[in-house]
Formats: sequence, C-alpha cells, structure tokens
Amino acid sequence: MNPIRVVTVFGTRPEAIKLAPVIQALEDDARFISIPVVTAQHREMLDQVLSLFSICPLVDLDLMTEDQSLANLTAAVFTHLDPLLDKYTPDWLLVQGDTTTAMAAALLAYDHRIRVGHVEAGLRTGDKWQPFPEEMNRRVVSVVADLHFAPTDWARTNLLREGIPDNLIQVTGNTIIDALNRITALPIPQETADLLTALNILNGEKQLILVTAHRRENFGEPIRAICEALRQIASSFHQRMEIVYPVHLNPNIDKPVHELLQDVPGITLLPPLDYLPLVHLLKQARIILSDSGGIQEEATGLGVPCLVLRQVTERPEGVEAGVLKLVGTSTSSIVHETSRLLEDEVAWSQMARSANPYGEGHASDRILEALISR
Repeated sequence: MNPIRVVTVFGTRPEAIKLAPVIQALEDDARFISIPVVTAQHREMLDQVLSLFSICPLVDLDLMTEDQSLANLTAAVFTHLDPLLDKYTPDWLLVQGDTTTAMAAALLAYDHRIRVGHVEAGLRTGDKWQPFPEEMNRRVVSVVADLHFAPTDWARTNLLREGIPDNLIQVTGNTIIDALNRITALPIPQETADLLTALNILNGEKQLILVTAHRRENFGEPIRAICEALRQIASSFHQRMEIVYPVHLNPNIDKPVHELLQDVPGITLLPPLDYLPLVHLLKQARIILSDSGGIQEEATGLGVPCLVLRQVTERPEGVEAGVLKLVGTSTSSIVHETSRLLEDEVAWSQMARSANPYGEGHASDRILEALISR
C-alpha cells in the first residue's frame, strides 16, 4: 500500500500545540507522508511552539500582517494554499479546532475534493457570536469534514444532533492531553523558577493567581471590566497573592491592560509566554482566571481551579467535573468568585481536583488509526 499523504494546516499557537503530537506521530509512522503547512496566522506565538516540539513545516505561508482583518486573512489562506493542494495532492487534509485558518483550509480542500479530517470536532456553545468567530468557524468545518475526531462523548453527541453520521465520528480524547503529558514531564525553565522565586511564590510566602484574557469578544468594555476586577483583587489580597498576567500582543488587549494595571502592587504583567513556562505556571497556580479554551482543558487536566471569563463555554466537561466555573466579565462577579476561593478553603478544595474527561493522552494514535481504516 502506498503511504497516505496528509497535509496538516495550522496557523496559531493553540493549533500547533494540539496538532504537534499528531504531526510527530505521522512523521514517525512509515504508513504516512506528513506535509505540515503553517499559515502563521499568529507569527511569534506560533514559532516558539514549533521549536518546542521540533516541528519543521514543509511550507510556511507567513500570512500574518499587523492588525489583520478576518476577511483579509481568509482570502490570503485561499489564495496561498490553493496552489499547494494542487502540488502535493494529499489524500487527507487535517485541521484543528475553530480558527479562521481551519475554516478556510477546510473549505478549500472541499473545493479540491480532498478529504478533510477535523481534530477536536463537535465543540459547541449554541451561540454563533460566542466565541466569535470560532463558533461559526467550527460549524463550517463540520459541514465539509469527512472524518470528525471528537474529543469527548459530549462533542460526539453535538455532531449526531446536527446530522453527522455516527460512522464518520471517532471519539479520540483531546490531543491537548497528549501534548500536556509531554510538557509537564520537562523540568521547570530557569527563567520561570527565577520569576517565581522573585515573587516569593516558590518559598510559599505568596500564592499565584494566573490570568490569561485575550479573546476577541472581550475586546473593549469587557477587558476593562476584567482589569478593574484584577485591581480590586490585588488591593485586597496582594500581601499573600500575586497576580501574574502574560499579556497578549494584540493592541486591543495590550493597550488597555497596560494602561489600567501597569505598576499596580500585587500584579505582574509579562509579555506572552512560551508554552513550556506557561504550563509550569499553570502547575504552580492556586487559581486561574482565563477566557482561553485551551487553558480550560489544561486546568481541568491539572486540577487547578479555573474561573472562566466568558458567558458560555464549549467545554462543559470541565464545569461538570467541578474544576471550571463560568463567571463572565462582570467586575463584581469576578471579584466575588475569586475572593470566595481565596477565603474559603472548602470551596477551593471542591474545585481543586484533577479530572480526565479528555482521555489519557493517546488521541494522536487513535487519529492515525482512523485515517488508516478509511
């Protein structure tokens, strides 16, 4: 049998993290020819993950432009990826999740009559505006996909409800656990240890609240409300807690965060972190405040209480497990729920338990076997 040619298209750091174990498995398996293609929808944050996982894309489209619009990015993916599909004639095109890169690449593969495999298929909030544009991106991919790699039974149920035939759905677990298992086994980076030492966290004098907030739907007033909540939390608890916030480079986040939180006692603002130090901060955190989808999964796997700065989530498994709680972006709600976890040991303990709704870390192997069986 000739090797199966697989083009894997991705453009952001979360996609790279979740596809890295799949790409590594493809490259180690003689049954496949692996053709990784990056759009570089996010440039700097993507590159450090490629280095961490030793992934060398065969093609780098380098599409990122400053403050790019969704329309321009979508058009660029179509224009630049189109000749590559003619050149490499893959048997399968793999995309992950819900980015603009994933949506555009899947549609283009359909135009070329190339089969599409969708990694992390079936996540839904039921609200096309939350998260924006991810909810519609993943729905579009589901319409054209030929094989749906659902991370959980809940995701499978969503696909069945939309009319996807059961024989086209494979419950694999989530590849984030494959990646997380590899990264947590690595030693803490020296710069991360130095930071935690300087903040008196490693010696136990203070505890860590880790914050990530960057989603498009939180631009404007929501991010300002989040910042005000952080100011109030720091004012009340800075003697025993340190808020560490790696700030996304997007000016819609970077500008208001630094305007409102720079030099506030008890708050440390950092540039975006590489994945390895970020994971080690997650492990050290007492509480996580985040609007990130991936961090919801990582917090669940690590058993770190996470207050989700969103109105809805497409990852209810972590909520059901008790590790996640939706708090939205209201200043009062964030302050109240964070204060409760800091002041009530029982409430914190009820959330601080690792859960395993996303599998044991063998999703990549299941994806490859599903591709072979088709």
